[in-house]
Amino acid sequence: MSKTWFITGAGRGIGAEVAKAALAAGDNVVATGRNRKQVQQAFAGVEGQLLIVELDVTKPDQADQAVDAAVTHFGGIDVLVNNAGYGQLGQFEENGADDIERQFATNVFGLLHVTRAVLPVMRWQRSGRIFNLSSIGGMVGFAGASVYCSTKFAVEGFSESLAMEVARFGIHVTIVEPGFFRTDFLDESSVRYGDKSIEDYAEASRETRTTYDGYSYKQAGDPAKLGSALIELAASQEPPLRYAAGSDAVKGIATKLDSVHAEINKWRSLSISTDGNF
Repeated sequence: MSKTWFITGAGRGIGAEVAKAALAAGDNVVATGRNRKQVQQAFAGVEGQLLIVELDVTKPDQADQAVDAAVTHFGGIDVLVNNAGYGQLGQFEENGADDIERQFATNVFGLLHVTRAVLPVMRWQRSGRIFNLSSIGGMVGFAGASVYCSTKFAVEGFSESLAMEVARFGIHVTIVEPGFFRTDFLDESSVRYGDKSIEDYAEASRETRTTYDGYSYKQAGDPAKLGSALIELAASQEPPLRYAAGSDAVKGIATKLDSVHAEINKWRSLSISTDGNF
């Protein structure tokens, strides 16, 4: 039986590839994006049951309208892919308050708006799959990406907690943690840097930009293969809470967990010494 996918940020990158994989599998797709024309161009000539809807995830009313359009057209929503987002990079002090608020408005609050709009549909169905796109940067901090990583850490905490709340309704939540994938994430059409220049950070800022610019479009991850992987996860009877995508994500997250475990053991005595006596 075919599924209906609702995908944000479907005009390019991972979102577009997930949508194309779902269509190739014979499923229905609601492909959304802030720029309707860009989404239409991404799917020019693509066959299948496709509905393109304009959606700026930072606007709750648009999320509600997009979900209503999806349900009217296809009768329900089986899989939600919260993919829309971008990277606000640079040293924390070189990012202004407006930069940070915009980053959270899209990466965190936008994801919450869309999830809030979709959940009543899935609760009524007593079934559903939610894929929340986090990042290796949702588990591992990176210098020069403190603002971006903070949004993805927020997605992790929200998703882990939400999974406990909605399991009773037959709804599964999976946190997708991609490493570096060959998309436009690091080019000028997507990534943004803080525009405050602080001399103490000058060298670190240059190194950050040089590193990311040099890595753009040379990443190991193949977004088409990630799209296929999500099709497989959506069909699993026991999907994971977390899915690390890419060898760099597996290595980086495993190393982080080993480090956390070692630190807990090192400070165990002091940690448990704070328990009170009753």
